[in-house]
Amino acid sequence: MNLSISGRHLEVTPAINAYVKNKMARVARHFDNVIDTQVILSIERLKHMAEVTMRLRGKDIHCEATDENLYAAIDLLADKIDRQVIKYKSKVQNHAHEPVKRQEIPVE
Repeated sequence: MNLSISGRHLEVTPAINAYVKNKMARVARHFDNVIDTQVILSIERLKHMAEVTMRLRGKDIHCEATDENLYAAIDLLADKIDRQVIKYKSKVQNHAHEPVKRQEIPVE
């Protein structure tokens, strides 16, 4: 999984970088077909935002969270994206088709 972390009006420190990687690793535990993940962290006055765009096979999932604390926003974001990935995984698994059972016709 490729993970890129960038900041808007914010310098991404090694501590924030490690924290985001730790939280996004939780998603990889549930679903390993993640192609690319892009995390954008931003600060606007008293509002800290965290956004993620996760590319999966056949679908892009976007999620964002806002809080007064950046670490709390990252926690909320991780919870949201985790729920969406689990929902996507269950949909993919439910659409697998069972093989068609053929009826045997008695021959006389």
